Amino acid sequence: MADTGAAALGLPESLRQAVGPGVLLEDAAAAAPMLTDHHRRYRGQALAVALPRSVEEVSKLLAWCNAHRIGVVPQGGNTGYCGGATPDDSGRQILVGLARLNRVRSVDAANFSLTVEAGCTLAAVQQAAAAAGRCFPLELGSAGSCQIGGNLATNAGGLNVLRFGMARELTLGIEAVLADGRVLQRLRSLRKDNSGYDLRGLLVGSEGTLGIITAATLKLWPQLRSSATALVAVPDVAAAVALLAALRAAAGERINCFELLPRSALELAQRHLEGISDPFAARHEWYVLCELRSFAIEPLGELLAGALAEAEAAGLLRDALLCANERQRAQLWRLREQIPEAQRRAGPSLKHDIAVPVARLAEFVSAAAAWVASAAPLGTLVAYGHAGDGNLHFNISFPAATPAADVAAQEPAIRRAIHDLVAAHGGSFSAEHGIGQLKVAELQRYGTPVELAMMREIKRALDPNGIMNPGKVLPAA
Repeated sequence: MADTGAAALGLPESLRQAVGPGVLLEDAAAAAPMLTDHHRRYRGQALAVALPRSVEEVSKLLAWCNAHRIGVVPQGGNTGYCGGATPDDSGRQILVGLARLNRVRSVDAANFSLTVEAGCTLAAVQQAAAAAGRCFPLELGSAGSCQIGGNLATNAGGLNVLRFGMARELTLGIEAVLADGRVLQRLRSLRKDNSGYDLRGLLVGSEGTLGIITAATLKLWPQLRSSATALVAVPDVAAAVALLAALRAAAGERINCFELLPRSALELAQRHLEGISDPFAARHEWYVLCELRSFAIEPLGELLAGALAEAEAAGLLRDALLCANERQRAQLWRLREQIPEAQRRAGPSLKHDIAVPVARLAEFVSAAAAWVASAAPLGTLVAYGHAGDGNLHFNISFPAATPAADVAAQEPAIRRAIHDLVAAHGGSFSAEHGIGQLKVAELQRYGTPVELAMMREIKRALDPNGIMNPGKVLPAA
């Protein structure tokens, strides 16, 4: 495996013997795409790429790595945004892909749960739930390629967090291999279990730094049978927040999604994507894409129309388009989901995955937008996303002709200013994409001394030799 770094160090025969035949990927060309992250920001080398087929093979691999002090980098679908699944360039780490661990072990429709292995794609998990007449509500744009193990390792969020919570809240039980090869087998399907520390919650969101998640038992819900979707033009972000409160009062838990879109995002999509047009005759600066869904057959269109009429009377909106059919709904969701692609085609951009309390969204956006207008006047602010849970993708797009080096030169100052404003508003610099290697320094800056000390102590206790995903989340020892 010369292309993965093995030529420099030599692939130890004891590793081959420890993991058995067929586990190590010998095809350098097949391994190469796994050594670059999704955004091509990071490129690494590996002593070996392993594709285990069972928990036992993962256990043997980690035991060998721990004994020989070899770093281990777990990788799911390689769709992450923070470089958390990419090895460094030393050629002294083993990349462990989970794609072969892809069985649906069991589905318990009566208990509203299923148990799946980490390499199952999110789409496969959703399909297994649907086949049993159930719904697994985690919804991401990369559902066809991201893997559930990676979703859990990064505590993924997505479109339905407002109603169903993040990945940690969707997880009942966990199976994981620890750094020394021991297997934590806790695939329980209980809703109530107070027998000791929450080891499940500890491993979910740990980004492979404490162990490798190999399987999980997940919560299911009934299938969603009714829906109503609307694109609403609002005067400002404060009105959007007030509209959310009004909809929650009117529709309760039926609010599935509440997405904030600025005029700049709509214009980018119109300019760079085919088939996107302005749904309204008049120009508006802010929009909300909201959706109600129900487990029962209900007239949600009437409910949403009534709630929007009351909101209009209260001055919270200027116009609204209530979808009459699935075609219209699909068009609106395409507009929302294709904003990243429109940004990519438009030119270079700087992206921030932030969250603030919903009640402070308007205050934060106002302050941050004013800073961007003053300090980065050539940039266009594109602040959009999951306003229902306070998570915005606070991005700045630059003209296509802007040299990448110029954007890169501005990035540290812009990142610091935006993240400092986030902290001042009681928020987080990492809402749903994790830390990986991209945000290690940010965690060191914004984490409190007690928080950081506890993280380091947990890391030392479970991974004393520091082999699990070195340099991710916490600085490499």
